[in-house]
Amino acid sequence: MQPTLFIFLGGVLAALAVGLGALGAHALKSELPPQQLVSFHTAVQYQMYHAIGLVLVGLLSLHHHSRFFDGAGWSMLVGITLFSGLIYAWLATGRRFFVYPVPVGGVAFIIGWLLLAIGAIGFWGRN
Repeated sequence: MQPTLFIFLGGVLAALAVGLGALGAHALKSELPPQQLVSFHTAVQYQMYHAIGLVLVGLLSLHHHSRFFDGAGWSMLVGITLFSGLIYAWLATGRRFFVYPVPVGGVAFIIGWLLLAIGAIGFWGRN
């Protein structure tokens, strides 16, 4: 994958996280019960962390292309979709079945960070 695509997607997803965070802090505060609001904020936080992770993957890939960095980026994208995206879908629709695959998104996040770490070993090994 092109490193700049991960940087682009990370930037867009980070901007979206900021917008969603503002929505949660203002508009949804009175619409959602406290526990659901906590879930919403968790989804936004994890989206932001992993959007920054995508930018990092892209920047590292510009200097050293690695299949591990590609895997890390894809894993983070899958994680954002399954973790944050499905929490948003649950809260928007009230359909509880959206939350069942959310832990798979969490596992994708973990895999993404581990692949980033493995890719970094190869990165430093060449310098």
